[in-house]
Formats: sequence, C-alpha cells, structure tokens
Amino acid sequence: MLGWSILFFIIAVVAGILGFTGIAQAASGIAQIIFFIFLVLLVISLLARALRGRPPPL
Repeated sequence: MLGWSILFFIIAVVAGILGFTGIAQAASGIAQIIFFIFLVLLVISLLARALRGRPPPL
C-alpha cells in the first residue's frame, strides 16, 4: 500500500510540473488518503503484535 502512495505522489509531482493542476490535486489527495490508511494499519498491527506478548521488530 505504501507503494501505491508513492506512485500517486510521483504522478502528482509530474502532473504539477506539466501544469495539470486538477490531476495533480487528485493524485495528491489519493496519495494522502492511502498513506494515512497505511499508517493506521501499521499502528494496529504493531499494537496487536505487542498485545500478544511479542515486541515489535526494530
């Protein structure tokens, strides 16, 4: 999922350079949403692992 976020970020940057502001805003918004979903799932998985008695990997 982090890969999708990076992909949409790259699309947003390229579209911004080329002047397609509407496309850049849409791609940036999608990248932000996917990134925050990734962060939430990361925190949930770390909490679940910690509650099971295993420390999170470092």
